[in-house]
Amino acid sequence: MNTRLRCLCQLGDLAGDAGFLSATRRHIHQHPELSFQEADTAALVARHLGEWGWAVTSGIGGHGVVGTLREGHSPRSVALRADMDALPIDEATGKPYASRQAGVMHACGHDGHTTMLLGAAQQLARTRNFNGTVHVVFQPAEEAGQRSGAQRMIEDGLFERFPCDAIFGLHNNPGVPAGSFGFGSGPFMAASDTAHITIHGRGGHAARPHLTVDPVLIAGSLVMALQSVVARNVEPLQTAVVTVGTLHAGTVANVIPDSATLGLSIRSFDPAVRDLLQQRITTLVTTHVQGYGGTVTIDYERGYPVLVNTEAETTFARQVAEELVGASRVIAPFPPVPGSEDFAYYLLHKPGCFLRLGNGAGPMLHHPKYDFNDDILTVGAEYWTRLAERYLEA
Repeated sequence: MNTRLRCLCQLGDLAGDAGFLSATRRHIHQHPELSFQEADTAALVARHLGEWGWAVTSGIGGHGVVGTLREGHSPRSVALRADMDALPIDEATGKPYASRQAGVMHACGHDGHTTMLLGAAQQLARTRNFNGTVHVVFQPAEEAGQRSGAQRMIEDGLFERFPCDAIFGLHNNPGVPAGSFGFGSGPFMAASDTAHITIHGRGGHAARPHLTVDPVLIAGSLVMALQSVVARNVEPLQTAVVTVGTLHAGTVANVIPDSATLGLSIRSFDPAVRDLLQQRITTLVTTHVQGYGGTVTIDYERGYPVLVNTEAETTFARQVAEELVGASRVIAPFPPVPGSEDFAYYLLHKPGCFLRLGNGAGPMLHHPKYDFNDDILTVGAEYWTRLAERYLEA
């Protein structure tokens, strides 16, 4: 490695901050806040940034916080983003720092994402080894699904008030070796849509089904029929997922109810496939229910768009990781992720890259026993520090 690159943040430079980072992450973990309720987490972030000399702006798009640090005279700027909200899940980790808020936990690692970016903010303020402007974006309500934090921050003038040439973000990835990095350019995370289906039948006595139009029977057969949409309508080299996540009908065993409801999660990586899924699901559900003598109401909601990483920024972000941890700990290309992310909205406005950071073995995201791996806090903070330094090299 040449002298220029050795001057940038190295693996181990933040080892002395490990205790602070772990304590911060566990404090946030103990005090989780749902989407649109992140007041205390935002206040903690703003307090630390102010103590370290960042210019702090709060209340962006809700509880969003942006820290700005300028050094030198370059007009170049970069934004680094972390999410802050938790999920409505009862924690089952048994950890001494488990959530103190019943029914709410950091089951997706946003406590770790926030802490890593705070660690980088502290280091960047110490060393100021860059020429330009760094914006650290702490976003609320990533888990909202609709009218999310990214959308609200953008609508509140994020990119006009805090101009940047590119934006970067990351998500931890359980099941991938701890401290390894994954990159993919182009479509990287799926669009996420939701369909709420209400089947209207005609209820009656369970002993006289011939006098009814049974919505439970219709719903059961519809679950199976929906699996044909991907299997028989989507081109085999494309990727799509249709999952029936909820099915509710009736209250007692001896009554056929008047209605049944289904909730669908629909994922895709291509706009044309996304349109095809909506068209085929709507048509199939309507004709299928009518074939049994029922009627149906379909509420089809478009959610987060496909997250598309730009090639140049993805190549740059990968190179930074290879410099920091070595090529053996970098996975490129990393396979597309069928989950969704509202970071996709930022990439509709700015070039950038959303990457994965291995969390090691353990329960998957959104699981009651999931926990962020504190061992990767320093490498994540070192990565963000080095990326900002490299993007804004003096």
